[in-house]
Amino acid sequence: MKLFAENKTQIMVSTTVIEVGVDVPNATVMVIENAERFGLSQLHQLRGRVGRGADQSYCILMSHHKLSSDAKQRLDTMVKTNDGFKIAEVDLQLRGPGDIQGTQQSGALNFKLADLTKDERIIRAARVAAGLVLDEDPNLTQPQHQMLNCYLRKLFGETVWSKIS
Repeated sequence: MKLFAENKTQIMVSTTVIEVGVDVPNATVMVIENAERFGLSQLHQLRGRVGRGADQSYCILMSHHKLSSDAKQRLDTMVKTNDGFKIAEVDLQLRGPGDIQGTQQSGALNFKLADLTKDERIIRAARVAAGLVLDEDPNLTQPQHQMLNCYLRKLFGETVWSKIS
């Protein structure tokens, strides 16, 4: 990497370790093999290693010819946009947000009515309202919060809720 960064060699073959901390303005071409195996965030990070200088740059995504529908959508997204926010939105739609209370980093929340990407305003309002309730009554012991307390215990057992959740 040092020789490449110092422009003493023109080609570098690397694992995805290249994703972090490499800033070589003269890097203009990146080929990502098996691109269908990577997530959108990682593809976006990898692509960001080229095009840091003044020269035209290219990121070539190579993939297997048989792709799942999610893989097709990921690669199509990478071809259509460089906007990290749009990429993150598609990633959220494909992978889901994960477990609100736990450590699972992907998967659906199984909301009955809400859609995290379309209902952002109402979800933010609900979060603010929930925060106000928890500020007033963190353990939901007040009479006006008993129904909510019972519902959450039925849904999640004795799990302790916090403002983070």
